[in-house]
Order: sequence, then structure tokens, then C-alpha cells
Amino acid sequence: MRPRIELRTDYDAARLRALAKATRNAGQSRRLLALAEIYDGGTRTKAARVGGVGLQTVRDWVVRFNAGGPEGLVDGKAPGNVCKLSAHHREALLALVESGPIRPCMEWCAGG
Repeated sequence: MRPRIELRTDYDAARLRALAKATRNAGQSRRLLALAEIYDGGTRTKAARVGGVGLQTVRDWVVRFNAGGPEGLVDGKAPGNVCKLSAHHREALLALVESGPIRPCMEWCAGG
């Protein structure tokens, strides 16, 4: 079993509950309330129940909170997929699109 990671000491349960009430981010609020349970002397298991997650997730939240404070508990934007086109290919595609339709095709398609 891994050793328990202690929470940072510059916050307490009352402050986390006030932050949870003030935030408009539901995920951050849930995480703050779960960590407030730990500050109140509750077990990590009870904090996991409050947050609706497992113990590993609570541990991850503690690590994020210790590193970034309450802002560390805000969901970040996922990085997304890497672009499959290189910069050179994107420029070539942009030039092709901006040049407009190919005239012979337009005449043939029109039945001319």
C-alpha cells in the first residue's frame, strides 16, 4: 500500500467549503467538498464517497490540489488529436480551396 499524501496546510475545511459554494464549476466544487471531508478528519474512503469516486481518484485530487491549490482541481481542456496534415500540406490545401472550382469540371458537369 502506498503512503498517504498529506494535504497542504494553508487551507482548511471551512475555506474549501466556501470555495466550493462560490465556484461555478461543478467538478471543482465536488472535488473541494471531498477534500474538505479529509480536512475535517474524515477518512479517504469517506471523501471518495462524498466525491462519488474511488480512492485512487481522491489521491489524484490531493496531488493536483497540493500542486495547484483550488485551481488545480478545475478540469483542463483535453489536448485533442494531433493534426494529420503538416504545415506544408495545410497551406497547399488552403491554396487549392481558395483558388475556387476547376473550370473544365464545371463545364463538363453543366453538360457543356
